[in-house]
Amino acid sequence: MIDMAKQAAAAWGSATDTPRLISHRENAVFQVTLNDGKRAALRLHRPGYNSVAEIEAELWWTHALADLGFPAPKPLQTLGGDYLTHLPDGQVATAISWVSGAPIGETSRPLDGALAEQIALYRDLGGLLARLHSDSDALRLPADFQRRSWDSEGFLGAEPLWGRFWENPALDARSVKLVQTARAAAIAQLRDYAKTADYGLIHADALRENVFRDAGGLTLIDFDDAGFGFRMYDLTTALSQSVDDANFWDLKEAILAGYSETRGITKRDVDLFPLFTMLRTFASLGWVVPRLPADHAGMPRYIRRAEQAARRYLETT
Repeated sequence: MIDMAKQAAAAWGSATDTPRLISHRENAVFQVTLNDGKRAALRLHRPGYNSVAEIEAELWWTHALADLGFPAPKPLQTLGGDYLTHLPDGQVATAISWVSGAPIGETSRPLDGALAEQIALYRDLGGLLARLHSDSDALRLPADFQRRSWDSEGFLGAEPLWGRFWENPALDARSVKLVQTARAAAIAQLRDYAKTADYGLIHADALRENVFRDAGGLTLIDFDDAGFGFRMYDLTTALSQSVDDANFWDLKEAILAGYSETRGITKRDVDLFPLFTMLRTFASLGWVVPRLPADHAGMPRYIRRAEQAARRYLETT
């Protein structure tokens, strides 16, 4: 993989040092220093997840956002003027501007700082997501712009974007029945909500690891899962790692307050928070199937969260 990264870096003028792997959750991401002395994040894209057209759409979008002043990494052109390069084995590589700072947190670890600091952070995050949605609405997308759709079919249809979560082999019969009951109720409600919902380009994965903070504020990274979807999903995803924490309700109020200061949000949007929280847990329950064996120590957490979210949702419908 290091050799592939070196080969890919040559398209941007080559790296002056050995590429350093910094993340391999989905794409393999390397820190590189190019010949012009600037650091960059070099990405080897996961084969089969996004098409070339979808990757190009992501790069167009983040470039346009950065041009508007939105804090997102900007794609870098190759020496030939392109924004991606193809490696001999079919792998696609891209490079984006380096983002300073550090993630605001990580999975399975409580947030740092006192509660007041956490509330202020999530108020800022709500404002950041509101700005993302408003800036995206202001763009005129190219005719060939292609990204996935996080709609009722993408979440709950026969072939969800992240897999048939109700077929997770770690689920027992009772859990499958609960998940399927909630899924059936959610399909009807989501289709009705879609008639008037705030729907457009979303990040779809604003987890703690994808929100960086430095002295200048917050920056949103990793648009790999982005697409068209319900704006409420971005807010619930940003809180999905805190659903088991005592501060969840405080953070929920904070992110909603920060969002509403910049962009309108209706009572119905807020009332459907349990629905979108559940949709994230269901998506994760499908996402984990090809990545973890059924008996993996981490699997019960995915199941517990999905069951908990399903029960909460059914109590509100």
